[in-house]
Amino acid sequence: MNIQDLDAIDVHVHAEVSCRCPPDAFGREFDEAAEKYFKFHHRPTIPQTIEYYRERKIGFVMFTVDSEANMGRRRIPNEEIAEAALQNPDIMIAFASIDPHKGKMGVREARRLIEDYQVKGFKFHPTTQGFFPNDALAYPLYEVIAEAGLPCIFHSGHSGIGTGLPGGGGLKLKYSNPIHLDDVAADFPDMKIIIAHPSWPWQDEALSVCLHKHNVHIDLSGWSPKYFPPQLVQYANTQLKDRVLFGSDFPLITPERWMKDFQEAGFRPELHQRILKDNAARVLGLA
Repeated sequence: MNIQDLDAIDVHVHAEVSCRCPPDAFGREFDEAAEKYFKFHHRPTIPQTIEYYRERKIGFVMFTVDSEANMGRRRIPNEEIAEAALQNPDIMIAFASIDPHKGKMGVREARRLIEDYQVKGFKFHPTTQGFFPNDALAYPLYEVIAEAGLPCIFHSGHSGIGTGLPGGGGLKLKYSNPIHLDDVAADFPDMKIIIAHPSWPWQDEALSVCLHKHNVHIDLSGWSPKYFPPQLVQYANTQLKDRVLFGSDFPLITPERWMKDFQEAGFRPELHQRILKDNAARVLGLA
């Protein structure tokens, strides 16, 4: 990936539709609730997403979310995403997602994906996967990731997944309080951690962890910037200017909408390129 040819790097893009596996109709109510919450309906394939981002000269990180143990839904294969990235290295980077409950089999898969498919990082969603990030069950996975020198993204804060369903669909928000990542950052000081999203209602916890642990970063995905908490913009403009990253949460939010609102959200103009591209390039090992 030649970052000089790109206008931005989006570190938070979801794989929504597999071209290899039929859709898993189990738990369709979660999809319907998310579509209502985020007000979106279009779910592109991986090739369609690649075309979309290439047209806009935006590099992107794509991943699935493996919540098979807690939600009982099949994931999109990590291999499908990784192979697409290998075929489109000018625009796409693949992260893998492995449910921490898979234990030693998950560790084996992580090693295989790193060695055979050259994945460049990992994605975790504590709420849908049903685990605290500082639970020892995940540490063998982190050890593999840290050994390979790769970053990992953790969902944080409120989740649109399950919002509006009875009992939130059984999903529990407590797992995604970013304070639990403080232990992980301390125990794996050489592993780059990205806290995904404005972490409402725990934004101050996320800022504190990021300020205290220099291996921690924050991606700005999942919200329009015009709704960002003021303290997030304040720290992005000052002490954390090198550790905030552009992310959209596509297709839930498009980069066009995000970037338009970003221009008017109070971020210092001289930091725009740093947030949109340079910080991500450094975290991803592209610069």
